[in-house]
Amino acid sequence: MSEAPLNYHISSAVIATLPRATDSVLLELAAMENVEIHAHAGGKIVLVIEGTSTGMMGDCLSRISLLDGVISANMVFEHVETEGAHTDDRRTDAA
Repeated sequence: MSEAPLNYHISSAVIATLPRATDSVLLELAAMENVEIHAHAGGKIVLVIEGTSTGMMGDCLSRISLLDGVISANMVFEHVETEGAHTDDRRTDAA
């Protein structure tokens, strides 16, 4: 019996912080596994979360939302790649 293909999830999120807490939230995010900070300004942080399931994305976003100084943590986009799947290079998933 063959194994199910592995899915790889990539999600973007926007985090809003209290201005006084932005630096400490950035430090905590930088230490998190599978989280990459792409930009921050004016108390807002844009990041990417990677993992193997939607549940993993949700768990990570929930942990982020509970950080001291975080006002909100919202997923903006999620893309799923399936291991071994063939893609059409001309197609985009952009909204």
